[in-house]
Amino acid sequence: MNSDVILPPQVAWASGVFANGPLIRKTTHIADLPGVFIDDDAWRGCEPQQRVYDVEMLDSPSDEGSLYVGVTHLYAGKIGDEFFMTRGHFHQRREQGEVYFGLRGCGLLLLQTPSGEARLERVKAGSVHIIPSFSAHRLINTGEDTLSALAVWPSVAGHDYAALAGGFSLRVFASEHHPQGWEVGNG
Repeated sequence: MNSDVILPPQVAWASGVFANGPLIRKTTHIADLPGVFIDDDAWRGCEPQQRVYDVEMLDSPSDEGSLYVGVTHLYAGKIGDEFFMTRGHFHQRREQGEVYFGLRGCGLLLLQTPSGEARLERVKAGSVHIIPSFSAHRLINTGEDTLSALAVWPSVAGHDYAALAGGFSLRVFASEHHPQGWEVGNG
């Protein structure tokens, strides 16, 4: 019996670049992030079309039981004293979890419960992050290079950005006074 061997999609672990798969790409610019950064004047003073992050994901089925796989490429930069970050979200179906795998760069994963309890996890090449159900999540690039993370999540999870209209309870600011180059403040 002869069987065809299929070459599945691949990801280059050092860069997060996909190959051999149909991709969906989305770019988020500074203009797409009103109210995300605390310093609104600094946000307004930025080039509106500057890219903050790109997401590439495999074009996958979206039915119950299917998974999405994507890579977020969060560029280095700051608005005011805050590092570039993703918008952050809860899942529309809150009971759905997610997994992040750090590929390159360095930064933080901010996790927050519906009651506002927040914690940070360091993201770097090789780190694995289990995002529990009922947790909002956001990537923050605290480094000088692109932070890339591969994510796997249920196709039916959806995104709820509106629940975080008031922001996360923690913020991360650049700081020359701390050895890691950043400090945590309240949202």
